[in-house]
Amino acid sequence: MREKLRRHVRRARFVIYKETLIDFKEHFWTFIGSFSGIALIGLLNSHYISSSDNLFLIGSFGASSVLLFGIINSPLSQPRNLIGGHLICALIGVTIHKLIPEEVWLSSALSVSVSIVMMQITKTLHPPAGATALIANIGSEKVKNLGYLYVISPVFSGVVILLLVAILFNNRTAHRSYPKNKKWYQVWKRYQHYNRA
Repeated sequence: MREKLRRHVRRARFVIYKETLIDFKEHFWTFIGSFSGIALIGLLNSHYISSSDNLFLIGSFGASSVLLFGIINSPLSQPRNLIGGHLICALIGVTIHKLIPEEVWLSSALSVSVSIVMMQITKTLHPPAGATALIANIGSEKVKNLGYLYVISPVFSGVVILLLVAILFNNRTAHRSYPKNKKWYQVWKRYQHYNRA
């Protein structure tokens, strides 16, 4: 019994040690990737959305960046989840806002709840996308007036930018491989090979 307890303590210490190691190279690429993605979206969106909306929109993409650059092997951060989750939630958010424009509390709650269920059904669960549905209901008048254009830009354009930046920066070290799906990864490796030649 005592030996079993010691073994568990040793394993726990090892796990805690491994989890708290600082790998400056990995953290560097995490920082560069997330900074580049958010900066590029912010720069592009700042031309036609006011600065307060720009910050608010980056809020949902900021949460996506945590998954894309911080937990790159998570199923929730894969391209299908990133793109599908945000697009489904944006469509649902805009549609429900159009159906119930006067009751923000109801349209907001309904948008987020329906979005979660639809992401579960389509296997595109991406937690930050819930904020995308919410923004369609509680954003400024300029955001609400975009209607279904909100789905195309800033949502679709933003997730495509984040995805491309994630593919570019998350494959810079031997320990990082994004996306987890090997077909996407093989296409990326072929692309890198042709660029070096």
